[in-house]
Amino acid sequence: MQQLSVGLIPVLRDNYIFLLQRQGQAVVVDPAVAEPVIAALEQQGLELVAILHTHHHSDHIGGTPGLLARWPKAAVLASRDDLQRIPLQTKGVGDGDSFELLGERVQVIAVPGHTRAHIAYYLPACGHLFCGDTLFAGGCGRLFEGSAAEMHASLQRLTQLPAATKVWCAHEYTQANLGWAAAVVAASDPCAGAIEARLAAVGATRARGEATIPSSVELERATNLFVRASGPEQFAELRLSKDHWPS
Repeated sequence: MQQLSVGLIPVLRDNYIFLLQRQGQAVVVDPAVAEPVIAALEQQGLELVAILHTHHHSDHIGGTPGLLARWPKAAVLASRDDLQRIPLQTKGVGDGDSFELLGERVQVIAVPGHTRAHIAYYLPACGHLFCGDTLFAGGCGRLFEGSAAEMHASLQRLTQLPAATKVWCAHEYTQANLGWAAAVVAASDPCAGAIEARLAAVGATRARGEATIPSSVELERATNLFVRASGPEQFAELRLSKDHWPS
């Protein structure tokens, strides 16, 4: 069978929409807008079979009506606990559920914190994680509906996945996240040097106009201060610091 292909479509100011494809069929994750997705699918002659949503924010679901207008038979999968806020879903899913798309098993992981019903999608056979706004490269999402304890637990859960897991997060925040981390990390912290090195590499990547996504679980374990927090209390202190950091 043809290998699963994963690509990203940059939209809006810093969003990424993810396009999974195999043998002429496609799945889209978190479509903020429809037009660039339709253009990409039509250019490559792909049939949209499903749309996956990680959470209800408009920059993750805004393109779904337009995609369904073009591909009305496409399935829409999202948290069953968010049916009122993601009303177009055809299949509600929750923590521990699994299903098959494009010949791959997809596992659903509940990751509350950014929103109360946020979920992530993990493809164990090929090692891809689509985590929306929970785990970012070098950072994590703001706490809009959840607690520090919930987000800390969600991050720990995601970063217990295999080290080689590719982390596809939905925003290009990496340089800003690492700039903050490099400024606040203690010089004696074992990860300080790794953060500085990663920040330099990310700066070069962005200077070339390239995406810093995907990251990996291994890289986040080594350089993400939120992931490395000793517990909810330290996590909360870090989140407060980042919330007040100049963007």
